[in-house]
Amino acid sequence: MFEKEYEIFWNEQVRLAQGQRLEMLRRDLTGTKKLMEEVLLPVLGTFEGLELEFEMISLSGMKIFGDVCHPKLRIVFEEDSFVTHAEKITRDRFSFERARARSVAMLGYTYFPYSRDELEKKPSFCQRNLYEWIGRFGNTQGAWLLELPVYEREVLRFAMLCNKPFQVREVSQWLQLKRDACGKILRKLVEKGLVLPIGGGLARSHKFMFTEKAVTLLHGKN
Repeated sequence: MFEKEYEIFWNEQVRLAQGQRLEMLRRDLTGTKKLMEEVLLPVLGTFEGLELEFEMISLSGMKIFGDVCHPKLRIVFEEDSFVTHAEKITRDRFSFERARARSVAMLGYTYFPYSRDELEKKPSFCQRNLYEWIGRFGNTQGAWLLELPVYEREVLRFAMLCNKPFQVREVSQWLQLKRDACGKILRKLVEKGLVLPIGGGLARSHKFMFTEKAVTLLHGKN
């Protein structure tokens, strides 16, 4: 049953993909498939809402990909083989992987990696970890947003759907407000520590990203 469902899911992902993501989907996804069979499908009960080889833009502006992402839950799942991610990794690759994990966090996603050994030897433990995270997230989802003024709340709602740093002009499109008004809203979010400006000033259309505080609030942690 799993094999058939996975094949249908994979084919649909390929049909909708293009460019580098399409190339990634056509690689050997044995580890990703194991992750979905042992953890994601048993816990979530469906492939709906999941995306394979989820494309993001890193802090350095490069394209990076998460093995599996659930955009609605803002969580990126990874399957890491010890051989390819630890035993035979170069120093440059090790540094790249750390920077990649930071980029995922700064984009507002929870980074949720599993080792191949865990998936093969401790699938129940892996499932329990995810159950606990979803339970914690589900009890608090959206509560902190309700404490914010409506425009600040909407900026963060839209930003959560964006997989890269955003600009003032994008906020203007989201809220249908003039640039000056959006600038004031963003300043409030910066003052509250929920958004971090990247270079320049509001007049120069610099970009913004979630801060660690925003990610912590999003996930309902103290």
